[in-house]
Amino acid sequence: MATARAWCRVDLAGGTLDIWPLGLLHAGAATVNVAVDVAVQVSVEPSRAGWSVRQGERLIEATSPLALAAEPEGALAGLVAEALELPPFHAVLASASPRGGGLGASSAMTVALIVAAEAAFGLPLSTAERRAAVARDLEARLMGLPTGVQDHYAALLGGALEIRHLPGGAVVSRLPADLAALAASLLVVYSGQSHFSAGQNWQVVRRRLEGEPEVTALLAGIAAATAGVAAALGAGDLQRVGAGMREEWQLRRQLAAGISTPAVERLLDLATAGGAWGGKVCGAGGGGSIAVLCPPDRKAALAERLATAGGQVLPARPIDRPLEVF
Repeated sequence: MATARAWCRVDLAGGTLDIWPLGLLHAGAATVNVAVDVAVQVSVEPSRAGWSVRQGERLIEATSPLALAAEPEGALAGLVAEALELPPFHAVLASASPRGGGLGASSAMTVALIVAAEAAFGLPLSTAERRAAVARDLEARLMGLPTGVQDHYAALLGGALEIRHLPGGAVVSRLPADLAALAASLLVVYSGQSHFSAGQNWQVVRRRLEGEPEVTALLAGIAAATAGVAAALGAGDLQRVGAGMREEWQLRRQLAAGISTPAVERLLDLATAGGAWGGKVCGAGGGGSIAVLCPPDRKAALAERLATAGGQVLPARPIDRPLEVF
């Protein structure tokens, strides 16, 4: 048996631009995120009797990877098994993220499945770039919609990352962020409203490829705001990072109907009123979680305020370790 543990992420700015070819259409576009210790874990063990997946109390059994992929709860493992031509196995999946939390848990799970399978069957180890590309493409196949890569790199590498979207592929750099200071100011709160990112993302991709001036201008503004967040994070200016997150969200929420919801706006408004420097929705919106930066001495009171309003404060701290295999 081989087990892989990978990390969820908080995207601080520039999400959606990682979906090809959006970032290429805006020179200098990047995505900035940070891995957090909200983990997913996958164990893979060779089996003599078909392919099976357990997640919680749910067990899916199948006689082939394609049959496994036909089951909603086994689709991800089935697609990985088919793509990597894996022999029969039993996989156990677990995630600490709320379902639909907007923290990239499904992408982290895909990466962890690939890595655990490579280790369990003694396959040649892929590079991070290869693992991210395979995971992205399998998720696109699963959903029938374009997907990005930012979640996969956070899951694989850990730390605070700047993912630049350049011709020929993403270039990933680790930002020299003070993760302890970031942890002291970061609040991640689940709204209680599960999101579906692919639907929101497709609206944005379609409208940008059709050349709609409003969406084009908004994405250009998001790219500019992201550059400011990257610089501020590297410089340790968390107040400016928070302001950049707020600026990015004000642009992002206009990209498509449904990205902003009353539940997340209420939490963000309460955070601002409680002294937060800024915040935004994680991922594509439509529910999920919010990320907020605030002065460290206000974090406890702000967490209580958001919990009282119905938010679920997640124990999410930045983590600089890469994916773990054991």
